[in-house]
Amino acid sequence: MQKILFILNESPYGSEKTFNALRQAVNLQEEYGKEIELKLFFFSDSVLSGLAGQNPNEGANIQQVLEILIAQGAEVKLCTSCTKARGITQLPLAKGVQLGTLDDVSAWTIWADKVITF
Repeated sequence: MQKILFILNESPYGSEKTFNALRQAVNLQEEYGKEIELKLFFFSDSVLSGLAGQNPNEGANIQQVLEILIAQGAEVKLCTSCTKARGITQLPLAKGVQLGTLDDVSAWTIWADKVITF
């Protein structure tokens, strides 16, 4: 089984980096689901991706895409320090999204066969 870690840094809305990362992750799940294991860790402004209640006027709903990935078995964590810096630690998270630490992403990096950053 191929173990893949995605590390994201960009805001979920405003650029397409986060959306493109999630598109690739969904495609990997759809094409190789039984052959891969996915983990996604969100730093910086990308932590906003994990908030519940997203309702963008146009384009993709990042929360929905994350929930699809989680339903397919992906693990998703947000950097706790990053959520604290943005004052969002106490806000509700999308179903299945968890807070994580630098220790978590370090362990995931050692676990992974491939690390993809956006």
